[in-house]
Amino acid sequence: MATENSQPSFSRGRKWKIGFDLLARTILVLAVVVMANYLGALFPHRAYLSSKTRVQLSSKTASVLQSLTNKVAVTVYYKRGDDFYPDVIALLNEYRAANPKISIRVVDYVRDGGDAQLVKEHYKQFFTSPGDKNLVIFDSDGRVKIAYGDALVNYGITGFTKDKQMEISAVTFNAEQMFTSILLTLESDRQFKAYFLQGHGEPSLDDTSQAGYSKFASILQANYVDVQPLHLSGENDVPADCNLLVIAGPQQTIPEEKINRYLSEGGRAFMLLDYTSVKQPTGLENVLAKWNINVVPDIVSDKDNASGSLTVVQNFQQHPIVNPLLQSELEMLFPRPVVYIAPKNPSPDAPSVTEIAFSGPRSTLIENPAMPPHNYPLIATIEQKSVAGVVNPRGTLRMVITGDSQFLDNQIIEGGLGGANRDFLANAINWLLDRPNLLQGIGPKPLTEFRLTLTETQQREVNWLLIGALPGGVLLFGGLVWFVRRK
Repeated sequence: MATENSQPSFSRGRKWKIGFDLLARTILVLAVVVMANYLGALFPHRAYLSSKTRVQLSSKTASVLQSLTNKVAVTVYYKRGDDFYPDVIALLNEYRAANPKISIRVVDYVRDGGDAQLVKEHYKQFFTSPGDKNLVIFDSDGRVKIAYGDALVNYGITGFTKDKQMEISAVTFNAEQMFTSILLTLESDRQFKAYFLQGHGEPSLDDTSQAGYSKFASILQANYVDVQPLHLSGENDVPADCNLLVIAGPQQTIPEEKINRYLSEGGRAFMLLDYTSVKQPTGLENVLAKWNINVVPDIVSDKDNASGSLTVVQNFQQHPIVNPLLQSELEMLFPRPVVYIAPKNPSPDAPSVTEIAFSGPRSTLIENPAMPPHNYPLIATIEQKSVAGVVNPRGTLRMVITGDSQFLDNQIIEGGLGGANRDFLANAINWLLDRPNLLQGIGPKPLTEFRLTLTETQQREVNWLLIGALPGGVLLFGGLVWFVRRK
């Protein structure tokens, strides 16, 4: 029972202290809500729920960055609200952290109109149309290379709607592969050029259909190799500036003499055959026979490693091209055997031939099933070591030969475990061009982030929840506590 001398539960000073504490906590909660809404206003339609808090650069990118000696100014000419703007900035920040010679400037062509106009005037030769947008511009003392935003992302079929319409969305992010290739090019004074043989039934680099080679061309360009079509009709010969000759799936007779001359001069070549020329040789078989490669006029059947009409290739020999794929697998379509026939008395300066990919041990031949089952080589490489006192006009010969060309067309190039077909192409190109810094390739990264898209109604509901309900609930609860304690 209270007495006349009993003191109240809280003194006036303590009540003021509690009130001040409640007010401070409320202001803190409101500040957090305001900051969250401010960040949400910057990216109003997207929320990232990523398992990674930091971009992980590949070892090859780290190697290139360590060797970078020139200053590189990077201008990110991008709309901040673009879906992949945060990904581009996060990646470039890692590049800058790895090498302080890289500087980054962001120009939003929507919000920063004046700065955007200055960028367009300074790099006007790269703005070919008024609609050019989302560019990452690398400038090293006036040497400029551009990464276009549209080329940084690969899209694919990710599902079907209820009415059986295909859902197309982003599946891989190519920015690291492209940015590192650009830096390597800026550091080097040499620009590589590849020529793609045409006029004998080969696929086209411009063809975006399933059988086309437009994705093949884009991967060469992503590795900063300039690729051009080549016609060897009439007096035309392989150009002197050809660093790499690509012969993919010819259906008609090719000019053997010109190809042989190019190879004898130390040329680099990527040769891809396929099943369509089994019964109609194109002359490429004769060219390869001079280098002790027998392209068997047959097709390998590997039922143990079949996936529909595709042959899954899992057996690899140690070689820089396929070492990164040892835990992966390629997918090839009706591949032909490319077999090394060792000469009886090889000369000391004979080229080195390596069979690097094989079918399964129980494989057979479709046209000759009586042959005992065994592993058939499906991909081979040839390398001519430097010979003392001999200087070839084009350097030292290197070749990659595959028994299938269609596994690198638009339909299948993304096939294989983790996109191994695509990675094989990048590895083969960089080995042929003797670029050890990129030999293992830097494949596109799968998009592992999940994006939460809200309708306008849902956004309003979330805003009311964050701005009204949560702070109001905190204030109400605090007021009740204060009222109870006051009694």
